[in-house]
Order: sequence, then structure tokens, then C-alpha cells
Amino acid sequence: MRIRATVAVASGALALSAFAVPAAQATGSDGGSGDTRITKVVVDGDNKASVGVSDPKTIKVSVTATDDSGIAGAEAFSMVGPGYGFLETGKPVCTASSATTSTCTASVLVDPKTDYLSNASAGTWYVDAWIDANDGDYIWKEKAGSFNFQRASKLTVNASPEPVTKGRTLTVTGKLSRANWETLSYKGYTNQSVKLQFRKAGTSTYSTVKTITSNSTGDLKTTTTANYDGYWRFSFAGTTTTPAVSATGDYVDVR
Repeated sequence: MRIRATVAVASGALALSAFAVPAAQATGSDGGSGDTRITKVVVDGDNKASVGVSDPKTIKVSVTATDDSGIAGAEAFSMVGPGYGFLETGKPVCTASSATTSTCTASVLVDPKTDYLSNASAGTWYVDAWIDANDGDYIWKEKAGSFNFQRASKLTVNASPEPVTKGRTLTVTGKLSRANWETLSYKGYTNQSVKLQFRKAGTSTYSTVKTITSNSTGDLKTTTTANYDGYWRFSFAGTTTTPAVSATGDYVDVR
């Protein structure tokens, strides 16, 4: 089962979940019995999950736990975040890696077209987990792990003129944008540091030439000197709310 609620919900079970879960988490209280322990929590492989404006996103949660009797199972994992964000996975499947340790995995599907995501919900989220052991021990841990729930990003680049005379000025433009979950469209990401990078033809590594800042509409524009054939791109390191992204390199022939 999955529950998704925002501050706009006014009544019913969803509203209760939206307000009760963050309040409970604020106590920081954990519970348990015996020697069951959670040792690792991983969300989507790298503890980052980005959602765009059209395609559904499956978020995978893996919780590793240990007990001297082995792990019997787990309850659905809850994920809570800013803006009264709340998600709940399906029933986890636990796979043993030894007699005492198992990793329990579950997922939740987030659809930006139907889940009414709030931009305010982007940021650091926490995973709450309940794990049961074979001997009746258990652990319930709030904030067992964390991850960044992010608004998907896009980055474009265009270098001109093409071709260009060696030693002449090259103008490089582009745009940094990110998902606006409330309008289901991509909007410019303003006042962000973006690197201009170059990869010489025949090589495989980009080098940073300079760093510029996106303007009030997310647009990027700078100039550089053309000396070699190669690829120009913009690269954005990402933030808590927005994933890192690099534009596809634009090849320029220098004559």
C-alpha cells in the first residue's frame, strides 16, 4: 500500500498520515526488543531518487539487519520528508546473506501525474523501518537512513560559431532547468553554479574551463577561446533538491 499526502489535504486518513507521521518522527524515539540491529539502509542504490514531470519512478529501499537468530521479515518501510511528504513501500522481501544477517527490499511507485507532488517536498527524506527476528526480537527505528528526494534536472549546451577559426571567440549558451512538480513542466533553475567544460577530440576526459552562474530564468551564457577541435558542455554538480546533470557535449571544428 502507498500513501501520498500533501498539506493541501484537509480530511480523511491521508490528512491524518500527513500530519501524524512527521510529528511522531520529531520525537526521535526508537523501539525494540533483544539484539536485532539495522546496519545499513540504501535507497535507489546511491541514496538519491529523482522524479520528473511525466514518467513514474520506482523507488527501491533496502534495509540490512542482523540478529543472532536470523531475520524473519520486515514491515512496510515508511519514508517521510519536508512539505509533509510521506511514502510507504509494499511488503519487503528479505534475503539472507548469512545465518544472522538479511537485506530486506521493497519499493514504491511515484507518479508525478497522479501523486500531486509538492515542490516543497524535495530535499532530505528519512526511512523508518521495522524488522523482526526469528526468535521474537525486533527493532523499530525512525530515521534509520536518509536520502535525497529530488526534482529531476535538465541541462543544454550550444557552442557557436561552428566551425570557428583558431584563436577566435566561441560563445557557449545553454539552460539549466528542473522539474516543477506542481505545474508538471521544467522551469529554469536560477542562481546556480555551472561549470563550462571542454574535451579535446581524441581524448575521454572533460576539464573545467570556468564556472558561471545561471541567470534569473536558468539561462547560461559565456565566451571562451577556440584552440582545438573538441566537445564543449555545461556540468552541474547538483544540490540536495536537484540531481547533478551534464549536457551532451557539443562538437566544434576549429580551423
